[in-house]
Amino acid sequence: MPEGSPGQPTPLDAEKFRDADTTATGDARASVALERPSTLWINTGTLCNITCVNCYIESSPSNDRLAYIRADEVRSYLDEIARDGWPVDEIGFTGGEPFMNPDFLEMLDDALQRGLRALVLTNAMKPLWNKRERLAAIRERHGDRLCVRVSVDHFTRANHEALRGPGSWKAVTEGLGWLAENGFAIAVAGRTVWGEAEETARAGYAALFSALELPVDARDAGDLVLFPEMDANADVPEITTACWGLLDVDPASVMCATSRMVVKRKGAEAAAVVSCTLLPYEPAFEMGRTLAESAGRVKLNHPHCAKFCVLGGASCAAG
Repeated sequence: MPEGSPGQPTPLDAEKFRDADTTATGDARASVALERPSTLWINTGTLCNITCVNCYIESSPSNDRLAYIRADEVRSYLDEIARDGWPVDEIGFTGGEPFMNPDFLEMLDDALQRGLRALVLTNAMKPLWNKRERLAAIRERHGDRLCVRVSVDHFTRANHEALRGPGSWKAVTEGLGWLAENGFAIAVAGRTVWGEAEETARAGYAALFSALELPVDARDAGDLVLFPEMDANADVPEITTACWGLLDVDPASVMCATSRMVVKRKGAEAAAVVSCTLLPYEPAFEMGRTLAESAGRVKLNHPHCAKFCVLGGASCAAG
């Protein structure tokens, strides 16, 4: 366990999150409408060059439950956005490790050529390094409409490598250095598993960014995203319709009000659209094959909905 990690959480109450419409206490479960779709996520596949502790999507060198999506499949969704006037202005690419997908740079360039912004989530290790010349050419054509968000799980080498493995620190700092030297818009994603105060974490990252000469503002929540930990087996309150007022949370601020994610399941004939980046495997959160089919309400019937989005106030998108 990483340094400073909290103890074992209380196990999830088995009666919770069993019914799509009603909580364990009999209250009406909250749901979220797709009000202003601004981000479409593309999961490029769950294969990754490393295995991280508590990866929410269980990416690894052997997990191919989500297959490599092809450029032509992504193109059909970009075409749908243009044809039907969807107000999507950002395409997010996640994995796994996107740079392992053979079609990734083609689909990235396609999105940018259409005038959309692109956000790429990466560990900035060998898969990116091997494609850096082609990536630099894409950045040269499209400038700051391309942002690369790099996972740096902690501002210390010891804690980062406790989650990502020996040697990962050197690789990620070299990748970040190359991105900065070549003028990329950069963001960083950290984790909060250590239970540190937010100001402590941001101060630690600020010192790291200064030492590495990175153009990243640790005080800016968009530049440095600190994600709450997600454990589907840990107890968390269910979100009822009354919670919006009690918590003073606007349903429109929750990620599934503004985004959807496209996945390609291993062995599937076609790609599918799911509610968000957090629930790629859950059948209940698959919403159809097209964006039009995915426009319905999302029932918040999963621990991640409560922990990450409503109580954690987090989002995977850039803005």
